[in-house]
Amino acid sequence: MGKATGFLEIDRQDRTYSDAKERLKHYKEFVVPLPEEKLKAQASRCMNCGIPYCHNGCPVNNIIPDWNHLVYEGDWQNALEVLHSTNNFPEFTGRICPAPCEASCTLNIDDSPVTIKSIECAIVDRGWQEGWIQPQVPARKTGKSIAVVGSGPAGMACAQQLARAGHSVTLFEKNDRMGGLLRYGIPDFKMEKDLINRRLMQMQAEGVVLRESTEIGVHVSMESLRENFDAVVMSGGAEEARQLSIPGAEMAGVRLAMEFLTQQNKRNAGDEETRAAPRGSIVATGKHVIVIGGGDTGSDCVGTSNRQGAASVTQIEIMPKPPVREDKAMVWPDWPLKLRTSSSHEEGCERDWAINAKRVLGENGQVTGLECVRLDWSNGRMEEVPGSEFVIKADLIFLAMGFTGPRKAGMLDQSEVELDERGNVKADVIEYKTSQEGVFACGDMRRGQSLVVWAIREGRQCARAVDLHLMGSTELPY
Repeated sequence: MGKATGFLEIDRQDRTYSDAKERLKHYKEFVVPLPEEKLKAQASRCMNCGIPYCHNGCPVNNIIPDWNHLVYEGDWQNALEVLHSTNNFPEFTGRICPAPCEASCTLNIDDSPVTIKSIECAIVDRGWQEGWIQPQVPARKTGKSIAVVGSGPAGMACAQQLARAGHSVTLFEKNDRMGGLLRYGIPDFKMEKDLINRRLMQMQAEGVVLRESTEIGVHVSMESLRENFDAVVMSGGAEEARQLSIPGAEMAGVRLAMEFLTQQNKRNAGDEETRAAPRGSIVATGKHVIVIGGGDTGSDCVGTSNRQGAASVTQIEIMPKPPVREDKAMVWPDWPLKLRTSSSHEEGCERDWAINAKRVLGENGQVTGLECVRLDWSNGRMEEVPGSEFVIKADLIFLAMGFTGPRKAGMLDQSEVELDERGNVKADVIEYKTSQEGVFACGDMRRGQSLVVWAIREGRQCARAVDLHLMGSTELPY
C-alpha cells in the first residue's frame, strides 16, 4: 500500500453534484470530479488487505488495490493499464455501476469505504484526456468470423475481445444506434453518449464491423447467421418488461419506463422517436407522475420527469422500506439491502413503500389517479391492511417493475435454443454454449436482468470461450 496509515488519517470524500436547480435545466452529466491531489489522498486510504474483499464484490474482477496504489504514487498510465486488464469500459462502470466493490471494502464496516468508483472513473477519464487509450489492432487474423448480436455492454465487450484475438467480428444492433441499454435506457444526465461513441470508434479501428438497424430474426434470419459465420453470440438484453395486471392499466397514460427513457434519449440525440413510441409520444410536462418500482430504472424516470417539468412525482414500491443502515455483522461483505437515495430523488420526489396498486382510475380513457392499498409484511408475506385504501392523483404512470427475460419472438424462436426455467437462454458460465452448435449466449439474455458490471464480465468470458472453441486454445483472460 502507498500510505500505511492513510485510512487512519484521511476521511472518505467522494465526488459531489452540481446544484439541483441548475442541473434540472439540462440533460448533461452533473458529477463534479475530485481534483488530483484529493484523488491521491483517497487512494491512499486503501489498506491493500491480505484478503481484498473488494475483489469479492466486483464482478469484473478489478484489481482494485493495485490501481489505488498506482494513483497514490501518481502513476496514472500504469493504473489505467491495470484497470483495462479486467474491464473494457471503466468509464461506463465508473458512472453507472452501483459499486458493490465499495460495499465489500473492509472500511465499509464503519461506513467509510474507499472511493473506488470515483478513482476508477478518474483513471479512465484521464486516459482519454492524455491520449493513452488507443486501438489494439491484432498482429494477425485467424480467418474465423463471428456474429455478435446485441450491442449493449455484454456484446460490446465480447466483440472487442474477439477482435483483439484476431477474429473478424460483426456486431449487430436492431436499433439505429449502437449501445443497447447504455444508449437508450440510461439517461444522458447519468452517462453522456459520446462515451459510447468513442469506444465504438476504437472498436471499429480494431476491426469490428458495426451493423445498426439490423434485427436478427426480422431483417436477417438466424439460419443465415449460422451459415455465414463460424460462431454466433447472442448478447441481447432482458427486454420483456413486467406488466401491471390491474383494471385500467390499458389506458394511454400507463406506460413502460423504457418507452419513456428511450424517447427522451432519442430527443437528446436529435433522432426521431417514432420507433420508440408505438403508442405515441410521452411527455411529463405539467403532469402528476407516478413511478411504480423502486429500483434504478424508476429513479431514472423520476429524474427525467423532473427535467421535463412534471407537476409532481411520486415513486411507490411494493416491498417494505429498507433500513437506513444495514446490520454489518449480518451482511458485510455482501451487497446490503438498505435505503438508497439517488440524485434524482434529491431533485424532488415523494417516496412510499409497502404499497400495492389496485386500480388505475380515469375519465374518457385518460388517467386521473391510482387506487392503492397499504401492505403488511410483518409475517414475511404480503398482506393487505384492511381499510388502508387511498388514491394518488396521476396523469402519467410509469411501470419500472423490472424485466422477466429476453423477447422470444424473432431471433430466439428462430434459433431454437433451449431456455432455462426462468425463460432465459440456457448456457453455463464456463463454455457459454447454448443447446445449438456454434451458438453462444451471454449477458442479460443468459442471466436475466442484471448490472453493467455483470454484462461486461460475461461478454469477456464468453469471448474467451468462443476463442477456445474455434482455435483449441486461447490467450484471452477470464
